[in-house]
Amino acid sequence: QVQLTESGGQFVHPGGSLQLSCVASASDDTFINAMKWYRQAPGTQRELVARINVVGNIIYGDSVKGRFTISRGDAKNEVILQMNMVKPEDTAIYYCGAELGAREYWGQGTQVTVSS
Repeated sequence: QVQLTESGGQFVHPGGSLQLSCVASASDDTFINAMKWYRQAPGTQRELVARINVVGNIIYGDSVKGRFTISRGDAKNEVILQMNMVKPEDTAIYYCGAELGAREYWGQGTQVTVSS
């Protein structure tokens, strides 16, 4: 069993920056293949923001390439999403996910609002 806790969502002006953090709580023998961020805006489907796997391979959604960066945090099973040059269309609930083989676990989400 894995529990995911996201933090960092807030209101930010266009062009600004913010950082999201996600920590996966799991037993010591739990092996997490990858961690990722998805987002969902009202009336839209959940879309990939960024994913990092156990060997450090990273993929980004097209809409965030060059602006967002995913990385591992200092804590065990922590992943950071650095969001720069944010736009109003980045407004969404951001969900952190963890992959354990064929299983996925998700956090409750954190709200990011970009507005002037």
